[in-house]
Amino acid sequence: MNKVIRTIKLTTAAAAFSVTTAHAEDVEVLHWWTSGGEAAALNVLKQDLETQGIGWQDMPVAGGGGTEAMTVLRARVTAGDPPTAVQALGFDILDWGNQGALANLNDLAAQEGWDEVVPEALQFFAKVDGKWISAPVNVHSTNWVWANKSVLDANGIAVPETWEDFVAAVETLKAAGITPIAHGGQAWQDATVFDAVAMSAGGPEFYKAAFIDLDEETLGSDTMKEAFDRMTFIRDNVDDNFSGRDWNLATAMVINGEAGFQMMGDWAKGEFLNAGKVPGEDFLCFRFPGTQDQVTFNADQFMMFDQGGTVSQEQAALASAILSPSFQIAFNKVKGSVPARTDVDGSELDACGQQGMKDLAAAASSGNLFGSMAHGHAAPASVKNAVYDVVTAHFNGEYDSETAVLELVDAVSIAK
Repeated sequence: MNKVIRTIKLTTAAAAFSVTTAHAEDVEVLHWWTSGGEAAALNVLKQDLETQGIGWQDMPVAGGGGTEAMTVLRARVTAGDPPTAVQALGFDILDWGNQGALANLNDLAAQEGWDEVVPEALQFFAKVDGKWISAPVNVHSTNWVWANKSVLDANGIAVPETWEDFVAAVETLKAAGITPIAHGGQAWQDATVFDAVAMSAGGPEFYKAAFIDLDEETLGSDTMKEAFDRMTFIRDNVDDNFSGRDWNLATAMVINGEAGFQMMGDWAKGEFLNAGKVPGEDFLCFRFPGTQDQVTFNADQFMMFDQGGTVSQEQAALASAILSPSFQIAFNKVKGSVPARTDVDGSELDACGQQGMKDLAAAASSGNLFGSMAHGHAAPASVKNAVYDVVTAHFNGEYDSETAVLELVDAVSIAK
């Protein structure tokens, strides 16, 4: 692939990795940030690099969960032509790192003090054998509910605190002829909802035993059946056209007042903000009922592929830009997530962002911070995909709840 060569002025951090030439190539970045809010957030990073004279070769692959992007990546790597940097999540990063495919960013990390400012929960997915192999961009949490405030107010609905409150709210909206729940029928979206539903049904010890420890008794328990029963209720209260809908189109249903609620990670906030909506006035953000003390998280990171045993100038510049405090605030303010650094001032964030930072800190200190199963931060990809299959089959009516529990036990056992 021919890449445009241009002269750049490197940042101090990037200069530490400079080679004999004073030129650097564009960065080719593979990612799945293709919705309006995501594209606006990504533009913050592009502009940061442009100020350093580094061009951006965009390689977007649609699909909010990243599965499609990983398929494209494997083909590129097999062809001997990996991109400069790739957006990735959780165990996918560790898989590539364990294959020795990623660059060692330790020198840059040491120079910039990443170990002191990035939470250990994120470092677990950013290092292999003590070597930094990716740069964390943010921390998303997945157990959020988004609601249209006008729709709720018009129907006398307060923010639901319990599952029973949520059921009552949904039934009120349904009786009023409003689609209660906006949802996109894609496997990763089904699993995102299931994450929160399972945590709500069984609590944090249940969640950890089932999706992190992969305990067979827990996976096959009556509590798991209750989680599937609750998914049946949710399925009964989405519109008929949910199948295959992208997540941001479901968010748009809430924004436009066509639906009351959406269960989705905090990237949904970027869509509200991109539409000019104000938290607390136009829309509400709150934890899924019954999970107010817990945070299930995923963290977008950019892993840097090894390019001949050295960290290239453009990789160093990109990684340095990603972890800079100014970028962390500017990016996450637009994206809907919270910074991957613990030392940044969140006062510029909106009400939902500040609540997210507060919730994250509280959950981390109280032992209530858990990697999201649905987003590859609880178990390896093989297990995640096995859970996807069962959850989606159940959501689409192929299994009843009792059968889904049995299928889940078998699927996880085979995938482990």
